[in-house]
Amino acid sequence: MLVLGIESSCDETAAAVLKDGHQILSSVVASQVHVHSPFGGVVPELASRQHIQAIVPVVDEALQSASITANGLDGLAVTQGPGLVGSLLVGFSFAKAFAYALKIPWVGINHLDGHINSVFLTPDPPQFPFVALLVSGGHTALYHVTAHTSATMMGQTRDDAAGEAFDKVSKMLGLGYPGGKIISDLAAKGNPEKIHFKRAYLDKNKFDFSFSGLKTGVRRYIDNNPDCLQTEMADIASGFQASVVDVLSHKLFTAAKTMQCRSVALVGGVAANHSLRQRIQKEAARRNYRVHIPPISLCGDNAAMIAATGYHYLKTDHTAELHADVYSRIKAAPISNTRQ
Repeated sequence: MLVLGIESSCDETAAAVLKDGHQILSSVVASQVHVHSPFGGVVPELASRQHIQAIVPVVDEALQSASITANGLDGLAVTQGPGLVGSLLVGFSFAKAFAYALKIPWVGINHLDGHINSVFLTPDPPQFPFVALLVSGGHTALYHVTAHTSATMMGQTRDDAAGEAFDKVSKMLGLGYPGGKIISDLAAKGNPEKIHFKRAYLDKNKFDFSFSGLKTGVRRYIDNNPDCLQTEMADIASGFQASVVDVLSHKLFTAAKTMQCRSVALVGGVAANHSLRQRIQKEAARRNYRVHIPPISLCGDNAAMIAATGYHYLKTDHTAELHADVYSRIKAAPISNTRQ
């Protein structure tokens, strides 16, 4: 089965063609970083306009790279939510029209469901059940995953997502957007033990997260040490990152132990962070767990993960209707029950 995936939930326009849910024939991502960088974050109106301009060329390139025509597709999967409504509508509306014109089945996909399924695009995919830590700019959550289309949320952030905290700290340091890679690269030059920021575990035996207080701690340190941006910037970045990594790692392995799972996965945009990847791999080896992390190219928003997830719905004849609409948020419920 050849499935076209389309992703437009935030500031990347992406399309991919997958064969049988795991073989990537093409994956194209058009980034908008250059558009939003001057504003220090994603501007929803600008994002929507960029998607409108990019959607047709990106889909055309994905089909050409896969060496197929649109008539060769067996189905289509598109991100339905969560995300920026204006951005979602561009990809979702295009997908509806495209599938209708081709007379092929299509399905709306939960973006987070897609991130979890990204680990099945690796040579060594996990076996069910496993615990997944999803960390991105808009989401930080833990899931107990029992099937490609079934994952129960165990906990989530109560305020800022980890990726959002990286962006905001980068802005505090005057380093720009997006903050994830900027902070990661700078932290590698600093001493993570020189400046200690509190670890916001909340309850060490439960699975919710909170990074707002950490962000405030960084702000307070900068305000109380006027010269630190000239002399300690790398140490601030390193200390901040160490706090985030400690909390994420602790929660993931506590959740895995609680659910008696010997396999864990790290997914989402922040899964590209070198320090976090190293810590999870090191802890997994120490505890004799199997760890699954997608390659960096599949950590950020992409359409391959959407097509992979869509395949498992389409093969069981789970399709969407033309009256289906996008959604910006989800409830704290099993992922498979939050697609609308």
